[in-house]
Amino acid sequence: MGQTLRGRHLLSVRDLSPQEVRQVLDLAHHLKREHRAGIRHEILAGKAVALLFEKPSLRTRVTFEVGVRQLGGYSVYLAPQDVQLGVRETVPDVARNLSRWVDGIVARVNRHAALVELAEAAAVPVINALSDFEHPCQALGDLLTLEERFGGFSGIRAAWVGDGNNVCHSFLLAAARVGLSVAVATPPGYAPDPDVVAEAQAEARRWGASVRVLTDPREAVAGAHVVYTDVWTSMGQEAQREERRRAFQGFQVNQKLLDAADPQAVVLHCLPAHRGEEITDEVLDGPRSVVLDQAENRLHAQKAVLALVL
Repeated sequence: MGQTLRGRHLLSVRDLSPQEVRQVLDLAHHLKREHRAGIRHEILAGKAVALLFEKPSLRTRVTFEVGVRQLGGYSVYLAPQDVQLGVRETVPDVARNLSRWVDGIVARVNRHAALVELAEAAAVPVINALSDFEHPCQALGDLLTLEERFGGFSGIRAAWVGDGNNVCHSFLLAAARVGLSVAVATPPGYAPDPDVVAEAQAEARRWGASVRVLTDPREAVAGAHVVYTDVWTSMGQEAQREERRRAFQGFQVNQKLLDAADPQAVVLHCLPAHRGEEITDEVLDGPRSVVLDQAENRLHAQKAVLALVL
């Protein structure tokens, strides 16, 4: 394993160069093959990782806990009521205390600014397990899934349909770093952050790919090899639920929309899904859905990140 990521924070896909994304993916493929062959690793032997979660989780918590254990380390889970970042004590105080006990902090936070503050005060690496602005580990798992399916990224086109949210931000930045073209379709007012789009477009051009932002889901999906969607209302946006349901009518990933994609197109969803809203059961549970591969690959992508950073 290379040493370029050792001791560094991973708060954003922006923290990884294209070469470092390649390094994470190569190691993730390797660790997955060896896990399936029954080969055990002690890469994190004697190391402790704090899982500091302000939001509930199924995939993120389980994959990080299991991943740390599979690499020979151990984790300490801190639930939303345990720490209360910035309420019970300041974010820097939490970071400085945890740094005396553990070798790394995996944080799932409400505000990205709190994650940045945590990293600034921590003496150990901080890994973003979801913030309101990005979800880099999800994007790495997505790339791992797509590379398994297509063998690479050259000539592959993805469509993002729905909200230009935190997962969309990370997917755009990650896709651009491997030359995967993406067309995003959102209702007016729900497009991804313009700075993220501009950065992704510039990076994608270096690899002969493109990033487009549209308002017509059929235009985005036409001929796409990948159709990706996420919930219309993320955690913390519950008060906007009805407003968002109205705004996103016509953006559901259903069989009719999927028929506009490439005949061999696969469907991604980071889960949990609001079945019947952003995606139908027919598509989510259908033969072109790879959402469970996606969920499984979170484990192996995150193991690679942990091994390289810690």
